[in-house]
Amino acid sequence: MAKLEIEQAKGNALRIRADVRDLEQVMAAVDRMSVVFGGVDVLICAAGVQGPVGPMLSSKPKAWNETIEINLLGVVNSCRAALPGMIEKRAGKIIAIAGPGSGHSRPNFSASAASKAAVVRFVECLADEVRDHNVQVNAMSPGDSYTHMTDEILSAGEERAGPKEIERAQQVRIDGGVPPDKQIQLALFLASELSNHISGKLLHVNDDWKRYERENMRSEMFTLRRVQKI
Repeated sequence: MAKLEIEQAKGNALRIRADVRDLEQVMAAVDRMSVVFGGVDVLICAAGVQGPVGPMLSSKPKAWNETIEINLLGVVNSCRAALPGMIEKRAGKIIAIAGPGSGHSRPNFSASAASKAAVVRFVECLADEVRDHNVQVNAMSPGDSYTHMTDEILSAGEERAGPKEIERAQQVRIDGGVPPDKQIQLALFLASELSNHISGKLLHVNDDWKRYERENMRSEMFTLRRVQKI
């Protein structure tokens, strides 16, 4: 679908099938991209699953573990494959898609929340490691959107998902959630040279991020660090 939309907009697109849990497959995909397009300038780590819905003890261990593998190790594998080329040319952008649970507790969605929180911390660590190579790494939380995951929550019911999750999913099914244009604006900013001074951050689509287009953020802002009150 995305490939067709790009081509209809007069762009060039290449569709490659790969399992993000398999490092060799991801590296092969990046190699193919490099041959066709000359390298990877922007990596968006968007592959993800919601995982089991319900209390952790009642979830199937295999499904719980697979959620971590896809959501966290998939991001790690993608970065392993794309980063060497970015470091070599001293330019690159990596955007990891975070989500609900990455910055707060999300009961009954422990696998998803744990994986997304881990992705944010991984982004912070990796950003510091590659900062001197002029590669920026950030996490982006796109907000609620109506997808098949919304239907999964509603199908699970209030007993397993919890009343707050059901209420939010019902609202998203009605209004569609955050408008795509608003999500695209943040993604384009993080993928552009306008954000060269921003790295290792978790930005939500509803944050006042535009104020930082020309100024630096304080080091503790938009991270997983706790604010200690004395």
